[in-house]
Amino acid sequence: MRPLDSTRAAELQEPGLPLTGDTSPGVSEEPAAAEEAGAPRPGWCWLCRSWSCGSRVESGEGKKKAPCPGLGLFYTLLAAFFFSVGSLCVKKVQDIHAVEISAFRCVFQMLIVTPCLIYRKSGFIGPKDQRIFLFLRGALGSTAMILLYYAFQTTSLADATVISFSCPVFTSIFAWIFLKEKYTLWDALFTTFTITGVVLIVRPPFLFGSNTTGMTESYSDHLKGTFASIGHALFAALTIVILRKMGKSVDYFLTIWYYVVLGLIECVIVLFILGEWSLPHCGLDRLFLILVGLFGLGGQVFLTKAIRIEKAGLVALMRTMDVVFTFIFQIIFLKDVPTWWTVGGALCVVASTTGAAVRKLCLGSK
Repeated sequence: MRPLDSTRAAELQEPGLPLTGDTSPGVSEEPAAAEEAGAPRPGWCWLCRSWSCGSRVESGEGKKKAPCPGLGLFYTLLAAFFFSVGSLCVKKVQDIHAVEISAFRCVFQMLIVTPCLIYRKSGFIGPKDQRIFLFLRGALGSTAMILLYYAFQTTSLADATVISFSCPVFTSIFAWIFLKEKYTLWDALFTTFTITGVVLIVRPPFLFGSNTTGMTESYSDHLKGTFASIGHALFAALTIVILRKMGKSVDYFLTIWYYVVLGLIECVIVLFILGEWSLPHCGLDRLFLILVGLFGLGGQVFLTKAIRIEKAGLVALMRTMDVVFTFIFQIIFLKDVPTWWTVGGALCVVASTTGAAVRKLCLGSK
């Protein structure tokens, strides 16, 4: 899928992380000398039963262990679990506005990212020709975060999560418009599945009547949360397209820096306009705010590790476990059983995402 491919491209440029397939200078200059010196040549490995297993690299840099099979998918599963727990914590916060929760998360991530940028000597501004894209990435990405947290607070956790998973479909459309990438009949089919799933979740009265059976919130709140989730998917898709546009020219941590700084500024402005700023009085709310930051950061870390060692399509498939975890958490901790409409909508959206990921895998294997 496009989102994960773009993130991988942005993150593989970190110093100290060798790209697979790269060779060190001088490797091909004197192969005969290396053989005469007794340097081991790549061949069949009886341990992992493959050719050039990576137990030795050709440049003679020493031993390099191959990643454990399935480790990337395990990291993705952990990331999905962490993101789902973070979403549950947002839902459990009672007396704090979603924008303020976003502000706390920005502050938390800023404390982590700032030392990383100083250590890597990447600077805090970025290349001159990429600053406009960095600004757009930060503004759009932070807006997507705020809308998602608002959706969690106004509608059910499962509905908001499922609708937010329509992001890959919008990414394909925006990549077709702005990056001139191909938009095929398969993409149109996946878009149709996603729209169907969203309609089943929203249940507009002109199609389904005024029946709101199974909703724990009012239909107006449900509608607000739905539009916020769709807005999140749109802004997140635009953010991914911008990341693809920047490619490897910008350090990944710098993109996060713009994200948290502009996000904090945006949150402060919105809170000032709404007059919703308030310190958490309940000890549980303070705990949940800390957990939102911790689990959000943990999810990003494990997802990054997964993308580095696993195919993007497989990571995208495993990310659909977010929906499964969200349904489980909503039933166990919120005592809210999703309706059959939500289940049907989730199946449509997950089928769309899964289909797009499988198609990417098939195209990549050719």
